[in-house]
Amino acid sequence: MLCKHGWLLVYHGVHQTLPVGAEPHHLIYSAGIMVLDINKPDKILYRSPFPILEPMLTEEKVGIVQSVVFPTGIDRRDDLGTPNRFDIYYGMADNYIRVARLDIPDELLPL
Repeated sequence: MLCKHGWLLVYHGVHQTLPVGAEPHHLIYSAGIMVLDINKPDKILYRSPFPILEPMLTEEKVGIVQSVVFPTGIDRRDDLGTPNRFDIYYGMADNYIRVARLDIPDELLPL
């Protein structure tokens, strides 16, 4: 999705934590963002150093698959007169769907 700094990309990733109870390992699925150069999309202008979405709510931690937030869609909110605002739709523990709001700042932090 195009934003004022370039191509906005929302992605998901997984990391493993220490064992929880009888589980030999515990996986947590989170989401981050990248902004790619508009003319050279192989050039990364920004990558979030930490997840912008991570399982925190009970509905994100408990469900068919534990500890999962999975972005599935993004909508630039031009209809609200706010082209720097994006709604990110995401799955929660493969059981629910929710929307999160992302406002793009005027300047990106350096990599």
